[in-house]
Amino acid sequence: MGCGTKEPKITQLCLAAIQRLMSHEVVSEAAAGNIINMLWQLMENSLEELKLLQTVLVLLTTNTVVHDEALSKAIVLCFRLHFTKDNITNNTAAATVRQVVTVVFERVVAEDERYKDAVDQPAAVQGNSNRRSVSTLKPCAKDAYMLFQDLCQLVNADAPYWLVGMTEMTRTFGLELLESVLNDFPQVFLQHQEFSFLLKERVCPLVIKLFSPNIKFRQGSTTSSSPAPVEKPYFPICMRLLRVVSVLIKQFYSLLVTECEIFLSLLVKFLDADKPQWLRAVAVESIHRLCVQPQLLRSFCQSYDMKQHSTKVFRDIVNALGSFIQSLFLVPSTGNTSATPNQTGSNASGNTGSAQTNPGVLGMGGGATVLPAFEYRGTWIPILNVTVQGSAKATYLEMLDKVEPPTIPEGYAMSVAFHCLLDLVRGITTMIEGELGEAETVIQTTTEATSLPAQSSEQDLQSVSDQSEKELVSRAVWEEMVNACWCGLLAALSLLLDASTDEAATENILKAELTMAALCGRLGLVTSRDAFITAICKGSLPPHYALTVLNSTTAALSSKSYSIQGQNVQMISPSSESHQQVVAVGQPLALQPQGTVMLTSKNIQCMRTLLNLAHFHGAVLGTSWQLVLATLQHLVWILGLKPSVGGALKPGRAVEGPSTVLTTAVMTDLPSISSMISKLFENSQYLDDVSLHHLINALCSLSLEAMDMAYGNNKEPSLFAVAKLLETGLVNMRRIEILWRPLTGHLLEKVCQHPNSRMREWGAEALTSLIKAGLTFRHDPPLSQNQRLQLLLLNPLKELSNISHPDIRIKQLECVLQILQSQGDSLGPGWPLVLGVMGAIQSDQGESLIRTAFQCLQLVVTDFLPTMPCTCLQIVVEVAGSFGLHNQELNISLTSIGLLWNISDYFFQRGEIIEKELNKEEAVLQKQAEEKGVMLNRPFHPASPFDCLWLCLYAKLGELCVDPRPAVRKSAGQTLFSTIGAHGTLLQHSTWHTVIWKVLFHLLDRVRESSTTADKEKIESGGGNILIHHSRDTAEKQWAETWVLTLAGVARIFNTRRYLLQPLGDFSQAWDVLLDHIQSAALSKNNEVSLAALKSFQEILQIVSPVRDSEKPETPPAINVSVPLVVGTTTAPSLGRSFMRTDSIGERIGRYNGSEPPAITDEIEDLNLWWAAWNSWYRIGSESTRPPVTCDKLTFIPSQPFLTALIQIFPALYQHIKTGFSMDDLQKLGVILHGAVSVPISSDASPFILPSYTEAVLTSLQEAVLTALDVLQKAICVGSEGMQIMYPAIFDQLLAFVEFSCKPPQYGQLETKHIANAKYNQIQLFAPAEWVALNYVPFAERSLEVVVDLYQKTACHKAVVTEKVLQNIIKTLRIPLSLKYSCPSESTWKLAVSSLLKVLSIGLPVARQHASSGKFDSMWPELANTFEDFLFTKSTPPDNLSIQEFQKNESIDVEVVQLISTEILPYANFIPKEFVGQIMTMLNKGSIHSQSSSFTEAEIDIRMREEFSKVCFETLLQFSFSNKVTTPQEGYISRMALSVLLKRSQDVLHRYIEDERLSGKCPLPRQQVTEIIFVLKAVSTLIDSLKKTQPENVDSSTWAQVIALYPTLVECITCSSSEVCSALKEALVPFKDFMHPPAAKHAMFGPSQEPELQHT
Repeated sequence: MGCGTKEPKITQLCLAAIQRLMSHEVVSEAAAGNIINMLWQLMENSLEELKLLQTVLVLLTTNTVVHDEALSKAIVLCFRLHFTKDNITNNTAAATVRQVVTVVFERVVAEDERYKDAVDQPAAVQGNSNRRSVSTLKPCAKDAYMLFQDLCQLVNADAPYWLVGMTEMTRTFGLELLESVLNDFPQVFLQHQEFSFLLKERVCPLVIKLFSPNIKFRQGSTTSSSPAPVEKPYFPICMRLLRVVSVLIKQFYSLLVTECEIFLSLLVKFLDADKPQWLRAVAVESIHRLCVQPQLLRSFCQSYDMKQHSTKVFRDIVNALGSFIQSLFLVPSTGNTSATPNQTGSNASGNTGSAQTNPGVLGMGGGATVLPAFEYRGTWIPILNVTVQGSAKATYLEMLDKVEPPTIPEGYAMSVAFHCLLDLVRGITTMIEGELGEAETVIQTTTEATSLPAQSSEQDLQSVSDQSEKELVSRAVWEEMVNACWCGLLAALSLLLDASTDEAATENILKAELTMAALCGRLGLVTSRDAFITAICKGSLPPHYALTVLNSTTAALSSKSYSIQGQNVQMISPSSESHQQVVAVGQPLALQPQGTVMLTSKNIQCMRTLLNLAHFHGAVLGTSWQLVLATLQHLVWILGLKPSVGGALKPGRAVEGPSTVLTTAVMTDLPSISSMISKLFENSQYLDDVSLHHLINALCSLSLEAMDMAYGNNKEPSLFAVAKLLETGLVNMRRIEILWRPLTGHLLEKVCQHPNSRMREWGAEALTSLIKAGLTFRHDPPLSQNQRLQLLLLNPLKELSNISHPDIRIKQLECVLQILQSQGDSLGPGWPLVLGVMGAIQSDQGESLIRTAFQCLQLVVTDFLPTMPCTCLQIVVEVAGSFGLHNQELNISLTSIGLLWNISDYFFQRGEIIEKELNKEEAVLQKQAEEKGVMLNRPFHPASPFDCLWLCLYAKLGELCVDPRPAVRKSAGQTLFSTIGAHGTLLQHSTWHTVIWKVLFHLLDRVRESSTTADKEKIESGGGNILIHHSRDTAEKQWAETWVLTLAGVARIFNTRRYLLQPLGDFSQAWDVLLDHIQSAALSKNNEVSLAALKSFQEILQIVSPVRDSEKPETPPAINVSVPLVVGTTTAPSLGRSFMRTDSIGERIGRYNGSEPPAITDEIEDLNLWWAAWNSWYRIGSESTRPPVTCDKLTFIPSQPFLTALIQIFPALYQHIKTGFSMDDLQKLGVILHGAVSVPISSDASPFILPSYTEAVLTSLQEAVLTALDVLQKAICVGSEGMQIMYPAIFDQLLAFVEFSCKPPQYGQLETKHIANAKYNQIQLFAPAEWVALNYVPFAERSLEVVVDLYQKTACHKAVVTEKVLQNIIKTLRIPLSLKYSCPSESTWKLAVSSLLKVLSIGLPVARQHASSGKFDSMWPELANTFEDFLFTKSTPPDNLSIQEFQKNESIDVEVVQLISTEILPYANFIPKEFVGQIMTMLNKGSIHSQSSSFTEAEIDIRMREEFSKVCFETLLQFSFSNKVTTPQEGYISRMALSVLLKRSQDVLHRYIEDERLSGKCPLPRQQVTEIIFVLKAVSTLIDSLKKTQPENVDSSTWAQVIALYPTLVECITCSSSEVCSALKEALVPFKDFMHPPAAKHAMFGPSQEPELQHT
């Protein structure tokens, strides 16, 4: 009532009171109705409007009694007040309306809360189209429904159903109310189907209808005269509509899927370039609101993009943003319609109020503060700080009070769009990665659960399968989201990255690209991942940088053009005009130098992003590693970073071209970049195996590219990849096995063999560092227990040996040296590989290499032999041997032989340990071989493993013994024989067989072969300034030395180890082979070799025969082991060629079939050996002494020492064979002795061998020959009867030598110069002839003495008698005796005479003894002739013979006659008559010696040999009348002697008378006078003797001869010499006895008358 008064004061009081009542909630429903009606009255009267509003508000908020019509009336009241003329009222009313609407809806919420527990009522039928069917709703809900429905009606300009009494309404206010209800009470709409129905049926169509002017509008096409104002977009409505849409999409997306598709499509359309600027700005803001809600975006993707026939909404949104950003750069931005069209131009020139600096300054980076902005092809767009990251704070969507479109500041739309992109990326990635992480943990936990069988129930399994299904669905969504958005994002981000001039913006863009790349990687979306990475890579490099990896990727991308509703999104290529600060200038990494390239700070920023990407997301990069690493490689190159030790990069100067220029900014950054790059690879240790392999593969292919570029030029190569491979390997040592093969394989096969030396060097550096690191790393289990890994690590070291580049090999060897020094003790099974590396060095690989390798070997031998497995010792031997064979450096070869000696010493000292270990190993191998069913194959197989080790050592030394260099051969030979000598006792007995056959004889064969084929060319010098001695100046002579050494060594072994060798089954074959070698050496045409061969022969002959068992030293247990010997055919594997010999001995060996020879007794076997030796000796002797057939300068003639040695061997040999030495053998011996003595000496050796003539001594050879015969003769002397038949042969031999005194032997056709000539006693030492014959006289004379001695001992031997030895002696002596003064030496005939006398004094009695047998018949004439030749020699004495000499010689003649008178004539009756006759004639001749006419008068008396004549005569006389004639024979001698004597006297007298008459007054020569006196005396003596003799003894004819002398004597009376006269007187006196008267004629001659005469 109070209010009804319309009195203001009262009304105010009443309203206050009513409010007070209401606030105490004492108002009933009816009362409330009354109050409202009362208020309505007041409103219509425009009274207390504000108080009214207040009252309504209080009424509706304090309780819920107002319903239905009353409520609608109250609301209408408020609306009415909103449209008054009073601003304050209007605004208050607006606020009240908003509050009331809120209250209505809050009641619904409260109501629902109350009835929540009550049973739900059946749902209304969906298909219900009756708008007013609200019967199912509760009261509050019904009010809210009616209110909302009418709001829609009002906005749509239709009449309301419930709000009766509305007069006017604005659309903007209606839209605001709708938005606030939708925004504040989404649950009401979602819980009540009626409300949902309203949304679908009323709100959405309304919004779409209201949008139509915006959709149809095209900027620029409108004309101001357009009659319909609705047609033009209206900012307030448009903006509010977008707000409503935002709410609808945000809150009711699930209800309004289809409608939202339309809304979203519209949003996208509003971004088109031909829409007003403000519209685009507001649309971007709306889109931004969506972009910060990743779950919403996800729903879009699921609902549209993933459905078959649906618009790809999500993709379109992203692409639209991209196009929008592009359009901002491409189309001049015209602000809003009212702005001047030229605005862009003025902006570009810097008139904008917001920009404080001219954008042109940006590129200069001057001191001015630079606005953050994007700049692209001249379009400059500032970046405004529009929003906080992650929240969509809109500017224009909030301008609810503006009616006119606002002016959009430049760069605003761009900034919002930019933030859209960033938030979109951030949202999606965070969401997906979060879900991914959850999914992964769930999977892990479930798999862990299911993997425990105790807990796994069906339910669990069920949940797992659900889980995995859910996971699959989610994954599909994630992939679709990424696939839908990545192209657009990439296009936009790349463009922005290129345009960005602000570090923070750049950082954000890069971060977005990085997160996207990582996400794609995690989801396994390769294309998109690679695209983002490519973008970052491109950003890192200078513009237009030619990098094929990136270009190909981009080409692939840009070929797909992404359409957005008919618009193409181009992949914009980076613009070249960069406004960035240049921070570095460097060389591009390319084949052809292309000048320099510049790096900007943005490039460096991108590079850092790239590093971060690789750093944190390496695991998902997969194949993109190639892009990443290729880019890094180029950047590193441009920045001039070079790899250093361990693979880390350090700033280094570029090698060529303009040097790299870096600003200080970058210089300070470089270390951090370098360490980031290193960290990146260090982090590879956290990658899983697959990713690690991707990384390694990428590095390998990078490296291959770098190598291709480095081919064919000497430019500095890019070593980035190699360095990083090394770094990766080093940090992944704990699982090195999985990457070792690809890693080392690449380094080995590619890098280390590259022609560019720097590349190679790094390859080797990397490989060796890895190997060293691998060996030192503490693996688990340790290497010592993981042999496979150790061998794996060492294998590449060995593989390096296949590369021929010396620099690589040096690195390899240095590595070996370091490994030895650090790891030598623990190499274990790796030894064969390490040793193999040293052994792989070839001779042609240069001195330094060989030296380094050898250093390693020395280290091994000195320090590591005890630590290596014994099975490797053999390899050590082989390697040491191979160094011996290297011909680069003699010292190394010699030292390596020394090493072999040290090794052998080591074997010797640790023999037992080595043997044990080897036997153990052998057993294992044997077992394996048996399991596989194959034979165990190793060199020298049947021998024990330890022996095999020795045999390998021997074989190696054996190879060195035939090295081309003499020094090596000598050293090796000495070492080999010393080793066998010193350590051979360790070998098992049976192994000696192999030593002999496969080592020693094989060596002898090779040496013999090489020596016989060696070059005879003279070697001028021994390299350098070394002079070579003439005895070594040809290869042949040098080989000779080797042959000597070898043969001597083998012989020594045979000698010292005989007790070991003899029991071997085939000692005799070995003996034969050895003899054969000695023989071929002895017969070689080299004095040194042949002489040495004989020395060896001598050595083996001094072998003591094995002692009897009782006294034997301890010999090895196996005495008669059967040794399978198939030498003829098998090849000794380690010696390289088959042991096959072509001579007879080789064949003999071949035939030997390996069975055990019959056990013959030692003696017989021994004898066989000695006879084999004799045969060899004989062959050597006969070959060497046989005269050459032809003779020229080159004829080889054995030297004296050789022959001497040869002959000296015989006595020793003979001791062993004397029991079976036969006549044949003696004959053979004789031939050799004779041959040896007749060999001449070369003229240059003669001064050393020939004695000067004055000393008549024998050469040693002659001594030896005589010694040999002496030994023989002594043996015969004590030998059996059978042996004594050899005497004659020995005599023959000696006599042959005796003849040499007069007839030196001929040696074939060889011209020799006899230099010793007795007559002139001069020696021409250097006779022009090549060969000089010896002076044989002393030798012959000594032989003669031997003959005499021997004959004295053996004259009575049957054989000597039978074989007419005496006759032969005489016959031989006859030669010098007949020559007498013509003998080369006068001593000869003198010795011959004395020898003859001695021999005859012994021989004649023997001859007489055997007279009857006729064995000596032929001797007598020979003897007679000898006497004749000697006593009446044809040779004239030399002119210078002194009288004393002459008399001495005469006395010798006298001795001979005396011998005749004492030894021959007395026994005339045992002697043939003819012989005696010859003797008498000879004596006769001697007794009256005629002088030689050549003598001068003075000498005649001496030269007449008066003494001799006298003796002859006396002898004649003596035998003229023997007193007692015992035999007719003797009488015969006397008669013969007498008649000879008388005849002789008659002759002398006649000649005297004749000469006397002729000479006249001249006296006759003294000689003749003497002779005649002698004859006269003889006649008187004769007559005396005849008178004294028994008359019967004197033949009548004798008397007649005597008487016949008388007339001759009478004639002599006239002679003038008084001496002759007195002699004549004495001769005539006895004739008185013959004076008697003549008787009958015949009585004169009758023997009976003789006595009568006497006594007359």
